[in-house]
Amino acid sequence: QVQLVESGGGLVQTGGSLRLSCVISGSIFSIYAMGWYRQAPGKQRELVATSAGSTNYADSVKGRFTISRDNAKRTLFLQMNSLKPDDTAVYYCNADLSTREGRRYYWGQGTQVTVSS
Repeated sequence: QVQLVESGGGLVQTGGSLRLSCVISGSIFSIYAMGWYRQAPGKQRELVATSAGSTNYADSVKGRFTISRDNAKRTLFLQMNSLKPDDTAVYYCNADLSTREGRRYYWGQGTQVTVSS
């Protein structure tokens, strides 16, 4: 069974940094794309950054967040610097994968990031 497992969330002060990780477990054939999304209380889930050959960022995190992948370790990272209270949310890992069940998107369980002012 394929699963995405996130880690690295926590409580940090404004201006601080966190590094999120997302590891793919289970048997897969290919990774087409991976990304990070977040959902703040009372808000819809929104894209933070994606990695699919090239990288793409939400305007709100450009210059502060960096997405990277280690395909050999099947791991996605999100380095978050200069964090702001508005970055407080549950961060979810997403992956477009090919498995024995075919190609589909997978979601992790989420990791909480809280930025205090």
